[in-house]
Amino acid sequence: MFETEVIEVKKVKMKSPILIEGLPGIGLVGKIAADHLIREIKAEKVADLISPHFPHQVIMQKNGVMRMIKNRFYHYNGKKNDLLILVGDVQAVTSEAQYEVTGKMLDYAQKKGVKFIITLGGYGTGRVQPSPRVFGIVTHKPLVERFKKHGIIFGEAKGSIIGAAGLLLGMGKVRGMQGLCLMGETHGGFVDPKSAQAVLETLSKILEIKVDTKKLDERAKESEAFAKKMEKEALAAKGMPIEHTKHDLSYIR
Repeated sequence: MFETEVIEVKKVKMKSPILIEGLPGIGLVGKIAADHLIREIKAEKVADLISPHFPHQVIMQKNGVMRMIKNRFYHYNGKKNDLLILVGDVQAVTSEAQYEVTGKMLDYAQKKGVKFIITLGGYGTGRVQPSPRVFGIVTHKPLVERFKKHGIIFGEAKGSIIGAAGLLLGMGKVRGMQGLCLMGETHGGFVDPKSAQAVLETLSKILEIKVDTKKLDERAKESEAFAKKMEKEALAAKGMPIEHTKHDLSYIR
């Protein structure tokens, strides 16, 4: 395998699907929110994405069976819109790899009929907030008014969105798709389930679904050690220096 490949494990016809992305990022905010969403609504896996841009290794599981490092697509049959939820172990590290992998993600999403994308992530501020706010950025200006009613803050977040959360929207717009990025306010130096909860509650309002968030803290702890290991090994595989503190989770800033 010399390029990224999406392997469909179940063929499903989807009704006006919305792509939801929650890959590892700042504070693991998007990953925790998306993983929790999948479990709570009992979404079904429909495809795996494997890539030579991921660390060159397999994962040894407790049952004695190995598995590939990968990203995964899940499907949920919603009342108004189906959901195609993208989660996974890692993101590609280099700029070129991000573009190639994101292109394959969008190819599969468009094949399934996706026209709207919502990406999830953290917005690092260097401060701990007892009640994290949710910032937003959209692909098209009219969408600002459409989503303001959900308490999303537009126009205050500054800088850039690096990785899949940004590129899916940017490259998707080039392909004629619309999208929204939800960013939970977070310190940026550690796993933040509280920020993930704020993002997930906002997403639930947008999608008009109910999601129990009581187990977010527990699931955040499960994700932390694995994500740190994957980040270090991904950087090492590309010959990039690792200069993290024991609390740092700066994955694809």
